[in-house]
Amino acid sequence: MSDIPRRAVVRTAKLATLPIGMAGRATLGVGKRLGGRPAEAVASELQQRTAGQIFRVLGELKGGAMKLGQALSVFEAALPEEVAGPYRAALTKLQEAAPPLPAATVHGVLSAELGPDWRSLFTSFDDTPAAAASIGQVHRAVWAADGTDVAVKIQYPGAGDALLSDLNQLGRAARLFGAITPGLDIKPLVAELKARITEELDYRLEAAWQRAFAQAYAGDSDIVIPRPIAGADRVLVSEWIDGVPLSTVIERGTPEERDRAGLLLVRFLYSCPGRAGLLHADPHPGNFRLLPDGRLGVLDFGAVNRLPDGLPEPIGRLARMALAGNAEAVAEGLLVEGFIPASASIPADDLLGYLAPMLAPIAAEEFTFSREWLRGEALRLGDWRSSAAQLGRQLNLPPPYLLIHRVTLGAIGILCQLGSTGPFRAEMERWQPGFAPPRTAAARHAAAANRPGRRLPRLDVEDEAGVIRARPGPVVLAPAQRGSRSRSRIRPPEQAGSVEPSRPPRQRRPAREPQANRD
Repeated sequence: MSDIPRRAVVRTAKLATLPIGMAGRATLGVGKRLGGRPAEAVASELQQRTAGQIFRVLGELKGGAMKLGQALSVFEAALPEEVAGPYRAALTKLQEAAPPLPAATVHGVLSAELGPDWRSLFTSFDDTPAAAASIGQVHRAVWAADGTDVAVKIQYPGAGDALLSDLNQLGRAARLFGAITPGLDIKPLVAELKARITEELDYRLEAAWQRAFAQAYAGDSDIVIPRPIAGADRVLVSEWIDGVPLSTVIERGTPEERDRAGLLLVRFLYSCPGRAGLLHADPHPGNFRLLPDGRLGVLDFGAVNRLPDGLPEPIGRLARMALAGNAEAVAEGLLVEGFIPASASIPADDLLGYLAPMLAPIAAEEFTFSREWLRGEALRLGDWRSSAAQLGRQLNLPPPYLLIHRVTLGAIGILCQLGSTGPFRAEMERWQPGFAPPRTAAARHAAAANRPGRRLPRLDVEDEAGVIRARPGPVVLAPAQRGSRSRSRIRPPEQAGSVEPSRPPRQRRPAREPQANRD
C-alpha cells in the first residue's frame, strides 16, 4: 500500500458498508425478537456486532475515519462490559497502530519535504515505523547535528483529501454511532474534527505548538514534552522519548502505575493553560506515555486550543458553588455564561440535582474513577426518558467552552479506563481559578497562573482572520543546528521570522491584540 486509500469512490464504498450492515443487523434483530428472544439480549448482540464492524472499518481507512475512531475510543469506558469487552483490543489498535507505508513512499515524502539529501540530516534512519496514527506514522532516527535520538513523524500522502471525505461521509452516517453509544451526539464531534483539519495537517504548525509546550515544561519533575527539532509541511522531527503507552497501562498496568498516570494526566491538562496559554485538545491514550522515571510524556500537538487568559474562572467558581449547594447562584451563573438559553425555564434545584453527580470526582479529597461510575452517568444522562436527559436537552454549550468540554470528557474516559484513584480535587484547586476557597494559597496560585491578558509564547506562525498557519518553508526549531553548515534546504529560525498569534474572541468583552514579541 503506497498511501491511504484516496479515491473517494473506494473510501465511500467502505464507509457505506456501515449503514448497510446496520440495516441487516436491525432486520435480523426484529426477527429474533419475534422469535421470542429478550429485547435486551438482542440489543446487546446488535451493539457488539455494530461496534466490531465500525472500528474495523475505521481502522482500515486511517485518515478522518481513524481519527474519529480515536476520538470515540475514550468513550469505551461508558459502554456495558458485554459490549466493550469484545472490541477493546480493536480500540487499542486504533490508538497505537495502522498498516505501515512502504519505505519507498516514506523516502519520497522525506525527499520532497527536507530535500533530496535528507539522509545527511540523520546518522541513522529506521525504515520500519515505530508507531502509527490517524494521518501519519513515526520512524526512529538519530539527528546528525548532535546525536539526539529522534522521532520522525511522516504524514500519509493524500491525508488531507481523505480526512475531509471521511468526515463528510461519517457525518451523514452519524445515527449509526447511537447503536453503540446511546445518548452520544456524534454530529458536533464530526463538525469539530472538520474544523481542526487544516491545522492538524500542517506539521510546521504542530512543531510551533510543541515548541511552546516544551519551553513551558522544560525541566519539569512530572511532565515531559519532547523538544521539536525540525518541521516541514508533512514531516516533524522531535526528541525521542521511551515510555509505556497509556493503552498498555490500561490493559495491564499495576495499580500504582494507573494511579500515577491518572494523576499526572489531570495535572498536565489543568496546568497547561496556565503555564503555556495553550490547551492540549486531543486526549486519547495513544498520546501519552508513562516514562521509566515515573514522569508522563505527552505527544501529538496537532490539536491545540489557544487560551491566553488560562482556564475560564466561571468554571471553577460555579463548580464550587454547586458543591456548596448554592442552587440559585449556580443557575444565575450558567445563564450569564450562556449554558442556559434565555428562553429556557429550569428550576434551580433541579439543575443542581442534574450537576451534582458529575462533580463527584472533585467533591471529596480523593476519588476513584471507574467504568461502573461512568456507565451510571452515561445511563442517567443518555436515556431520553430520564428527567436528567430531558433537562440536559435544554442546556447549551457556548463555543468558547467547546474544546474544554471535549478535553474534559476525553480525560474522564481515560481515567475511567485506568481506574485511577487520586487527590483530583487538589489538582483542580491548584490550577482552576475560582474553585479553591477565596484567599487561600491554592486560590492565589490558580489566579496567578491563569492571569488574564498574558502574551502567548512566541510561535512561528501567522494569524490571518483567526486562521492559524505556520510560516512558509521548512524551519529548524532547535538550537543544535546554529553555527553549523546547512546541509539541506531547511532554514534556521531567524530567517523564518515569527509573529505572535492574535487572541481568540472572548464573550462579553472586547478582544485585545498583543504586540509581537521576540525571545
